Amino acid sequence: MKENHTRLEQHEAGFVKSPMSEIKLTGDAFELYCDVVGNPVPEIQWWYADINRADSFKQLWDGARKRRVSINTAYGANGVSVLAISRLTLEDAGIYECRASNDPRRNDLRQNPAITWIRTQATISVLQKPRINASDQEILQPKSGQELPITLQCNLTNSHSTHRETFWMKNGQEISNTRTEHKHTEFKLSKPRTDDSGEYMCVYTFKSAPNANASIEVKAAPEILGHKRSENKKEGENATLYCKSVGYPHPVWLWRKKVGRGSYIDIDNSTGRFFIINKDNFTELSIISLDISTDPGEYVCNASNIIGSKESMTILRVRSHLAPLWPFLGVLAEIIILVVIIVVYEKRKRPDEVPDDDEPAAPIKTNSTNNHKEKNVRQRNAN
Repeated sequence: MKENHTRLEQHEAGFVKSPMSEIKLTGDAFELYCDVVGNPVPEIQWWYADINRADSFKQLWDGARKRRVSINTAYGANGVSVLAISRLTLEDAGIYECRASNDPRRNDLRQNPAITWIRTQATISVLQKPRINASDQEILQPKSGQELPITLQCNLTNSHSTHRETFWMKNGQEISNTRTEHKHTEFKLSKPRTDDSGEYMCVYTFKSAPNANASIEVKAAPEILGHKRSENKKEGENATLYCKSVGYPHPVWLWRKKVGRGSYIDIDNSTGRFFIINKDNFTELSIISLDISTDPGEYVCNASNIIGSKESMTILRVRSHLAPLWPFLGVLAEIIILVVIIVVYEKRKRPDEVPDDDEPAAPIKTNSTNNHKEKNVRQRNAN
């Protein structure tokens, strides 16, 4: 049973993912993937042969061909390897072979590699890149008052395959309504603004070849369009400040805090409470567990590129934990003051407003006295 269990745990190498054949242009790059399984995990190697000499393979090593070849291999539950070649030339065309083996005899020169190694192949064809003449870069000055139209141009002058269509892209996204069948193409910016800056690309499609393109950069200094003017938080809470910009190239972001009259300190991720995330035209500053004594103040985000720079300020206010009680405490204070005023007033009343117990009381006239007077009057009248 133990021998059967061991035998079940071991199995030969097998491919999960094999490299795919591709057609590329000179100057481009390609990547080939190879994913294998087996127990133990198989070793992976890459080999190459010229198309005209398919029976003569040579092993490829990382850093070969003047460091244009990159091989990254990782072994875990599977064996995964990626072969990448950059700045392609016509000589890079050929057959690329991924070999894998977990046979203990795989590196024994006396053994036939065709038996100890499994293999899978991909053919890479490299064509001469078509020649495209493109206009030079443009630099926008939107606030100079000279919003003159700008026309971007491309012209396909040479290609080894039949041309189909041409279209324009900006920052990797196709611009709608720009497709045409002409080899000469134009894109016009009638009233260029800062947010029109970016990387423009004219793209040519062909019948039996990969797409070809040319890039035209439209540059402009950064302009910050979105940021928080102020932020109100309680001590102990977290605060997030951000800035968004337009302009190209993408800016280098810097956060600073005002510490005195005209004096600022730079903020980075080294403190453990401040965390900055920068991505292209966006930056975000997070402050953890706000301190009411040190964190309130003016925060400035600065965006800079080779054309110019721009900055914006956000005011951070940090309130005490007792802030929600302030209205109640105010009312309570008013009541206490009112009671004190009343007590003081009562104690300071004038003496004549209070009757003195030592003064004799005035005689009180009763009905019996009046009756006595009336009786005397009747007696005098009778006499």
